[in-house]
This record gives sequence, structure tokens and C-alpha cells, in this order.
Amino acid sequence: MEIVQQLSQVQLLNQFWLLMAFVIPMVILSRMVVAGSRFSPILVIVIFGLGLGFVMVEIGIATPGLPEFPLVDFMSRTTIIALVVSFFVGGQELRKILSKQALDVKDIVVPSKEEMFLGTGRTQFIFILRSFFLLVGLEGFFRMMIQPGTAEGIMLYYPILALIGLAASFLLIDHKAQIDDKQVYMRKGLIETVILLAILFISYAIAMLVQPVIALPQIFFAMIVSSALGAIFQNWTYGPTVRALLFAGIPVVLAANFMVGGSRISDAFAIEGMNSVLFYGFFGQLFWMFGGIALLMWFARTAHIRNLAPGMAGSLSHSGLTGACTAGDFGKVAAKRAPIMINIPFFGHIFVFSILAVSADNGALWIWPTAIIVLVGLTLTFLALKNLRAANGEDFKEVKALMQFSFGWQIMAVFGGLVLLSFSTIAFDYSAMAQSSAISHFGLFAAIQGGMFGTEASLLIPLIFSMPFLVHPLVFYMFGKALDNNGEMPRVPVYAMALIGVVGVSVAILGV
Repeated sequence: MEIVQQLSQVQLLNQFWLLMAFVIPMVILSRMVVAGSRFSPILVIVIFGLGLGFVMVEIGIATPGLPEFPLVDFMSRTTIIALVVSFFVGGQELRKILSKQALDVKDIVVPSKEEMFLGTGRTQFIFILRSFFLLVGLEGFFRMMIQPGTAEGIMLYYPILALIGLAASFLLIDHKAQIDDKQVYMRKGLIETVILLAILFISYAIAMLVQPVIALPQIFFAMIVSSALGAIFQNWTYGPTVRALLFAGIPVVLAANFMVGGSRISDAFAIEGMNSVLFYGFFGQLFWMFGGIALLMWFARTAHIRNLAPGMAGSLSHSGLTGACTAGDFGKVAAKRAPIMINIPFFGHIFVFSILAVSADNGALWIWPTAIIVLVGLTLTFLALKNLRAANGEDFKEVKALMQFSFGWQIMAVFGGLVLLSFSTIAFDYSAMAQSSAISHFGLFAAIQGGMFGTEASLLIPLIFSMPFLVHPLVFYMFGKALDNNGEMPRVPVYAMALIGVVGVSVAILGV
């Protein structure tokens, strides 16, 4: 019996190193591929992740869902941890904007300029490693505490994963980075890690408490708590934990998710109704993304990515653009604005998740509240476009207008899309998945992954969410062209792709 237990522990270590070998090189290689260009590594992670998951199944070393590699699924479900950091930073930036304080705060760290790999500096590499271990450690500790009596499968090893992950993350400080006070910096990392755990437990406890009344997902309460903390501690300079997860948390989570999604490609099309879901998700990316950009360009008379990138990242809660903006791929202005725009729509998620929770219980969309919210979204979008047009490049006015647009277009995208899908033959739980993928909506993805629409949706969402990412090379190509054109997005291709999106979404809904 002891020998079997020892072998199983060795197997766990093998799984851990395999996970690391899958994810870390994928993130590094994606940065290497786009090095020297203006494109985001996120789009390369999409291709690598989907391709690797698909190949693993096709050559027979895994089956759909990758149950042979349980730590890959474990890592894919750490979405909420990566998002909490974005919410905290967004709360800080939102407080500063509303109080009209300067956004520039003296940094306590100057990253090392030494390049470890092509496209990845030494400090950035440490951040990627630290993000990996933090996600493993935090998720392991959280699951260990909420499932204390569980002793089955991978659950046996939550304490080991928590220990390895958290201990390794504390050690990963780049000694070649210029740090004003190393002791303070390390303490900040410890405090941030403890606060992250506290947010996870508090949000989970609140979600369980209100579940008998309304099944709001944990991600909603995590957003509220972390955003509030960010607003309270608006002058907190980031330690290594926040810096690492802000830089590499989303890419690492997406890499694991796309592997799981890619493994389900082969058998997905055999599921009844899946073709329409995937079709809507694919063309919905064009419709909601480029339709929103077209509105900003045509009515607000702005084509600069300082507005388009954070505006669309926030208005769609778009995971790809969110990761690209926060990583600084679209410039410093977009990086500062993105956390604000990501946060703003989440204050409307009390309507999103409450209506979706009731709809999920009924098995159909709750029509009248949805119609009212769509009308509110239309009004806010119109107001935002008007104000952005009158901003004349003024930072405060642009940010204020983008906040309105993020809120308004988010409501339009989520509920307008669900209204459109209600005219199709797609079941409601599949409609929620289709809409999540059509706008790459990270919050809705996290809620579905957390079981808001049942077990089947929870298992399928990595695939449904990842397939429309095949459109992302086109999305990021357009933003790359804008960067090469002094930040100005080309107009005619945007209008053309918005039109293609309209046709594609219509076909998906009509079931042609």
C-alpha cells in the first residue's frame, strides 16, 4: 500500500512538471513569435493551445477534456484568481479618475533589461513563472479549505499543490531588477497573496449564503470585494504578486483553457445544436467587436487605439484584449485605461447575473427585465458616443465617455445577444455559452465554468469559448496595423468585418 501511495505521489509530480512544460513554454514561445512586431502574444497562445489539445487527442495520448492530465483542467479553472487582480487595479484607477488625481505613481521597481528569451526580459520571465506557481498554490489552498473532507483523486494532493505553489512563488523575485526596498517589496508580495486568498474565501462564502435566494456566481462577489479594496487602497504600489498576475495571469490561464478546449474539437460537432452555437460564437466575434469599433469610429469620430482597445476590452469584458491591454501591448495609455473599463461594466453585472440566474432556473430568458436593460444599454451607448465625440482628446473626458460606452455596449452585447438568440432554436444554456464566446466575455465564462448553467455547460465552455478565438488573429492583426499607423485603426476593413459579422450572426440565428 505504501509503495502504491509513493508511486501516486511520483505521478502527481510528473503531472506537475508536465503542466509546467505545457504552459510556460507556450507563453514564452508566443512572446517569441510576436517579438519585434506590434501583435499580442495572446493570439499565438490561442493557436498553440488549441493545436496542442487537439493533437494530444488525435495521436491517442489523451481523450477529450484531458482527464489523463488533471492538472491542466485544474489550472484552467483558476480564471477567477487572474481576474481578481484586474478588478483590484481597476478599482484603484477608477478612484483616481473619479477624484481627478494623476494616474502616474512613482514605481518602486525598474525591471531588468536583460533578455532571457527573444521577446521576454528576465523580470518578465520571473513574472510568468511566479504567476504559474501562484495560480497553482492559491487554487490548491482554496480547494483544500472548502473541501476539507474530500480524499479522492487529485483532491488528495491539494495540500501539496498549495505548498509547492505558494512556497515557490515567494522565492521568485528577480534579484537583477532595481528595487527601492527589497524587504518592503517582498512583504508586499506576501500581503497581496494573503489578500487574494481572503477575497476568494469571502466571495465564496457570500455566494453560498445567497444561493438559496439567487444563484449569483462567486466571480460577481469577488469583483465587488476586490474593486472596493482597490478603491480604498488607491495608492498601493504593487508588489510581486499583483505585478506577476497582472502581466502573465491571464495568458497562463488561457493557455490551459485552450488546451482543454482543443481536446474537445473532434467530438464537439457530433453534439446536436453545436454547429449553430459555434457559428454564432465565431461570427459574433466580428459582429460585436467590429460593430462596436465601427460605432466609435463613425459616430464618436475616434479611431485611435488608446480609445478603441480599452473601450472594447471593457465593453465586451473581452479576455484577449484585456490580457493584451494590461500587458502593455497597446501602449501605456491603453494599459492604464483598461482596468478602469474592465471594472465599470461589472457594476452592471448584478443585473446580468441576477437575470441570468433566474433565467437559468426557468430554462428560458427572462424577457421583460432584459428588454428594459437593452433599452438602458442603447441610451448609455448613444450618450457615450456623443460625449466621446466632444472630448477633443482630453484625457478625463475620453475616460468618462469610455466608461459610459463600456457599460452601455456591455449591456447591449450580453442582453442584446441573448435576445437575438431567443429567436433561434438554440437551448438557453447553449445560448449563454454562445454569447460568452461571441464576445469573449471572461466574467460570463467564469460563471459558466463555475456551474451556473449546469455540469454539461461547465464541461463544454472551454471549447465553446476557445473556438471563436480563431478570429483573434484577425482582431489583433487590425490592432497591429493601427499601431503601425500611429495608433489609427484603418476604417474600411472595420466596416467590412462588421458587415460580415451581421450576415454570419443572422445565418446562425436563422439556422440556415
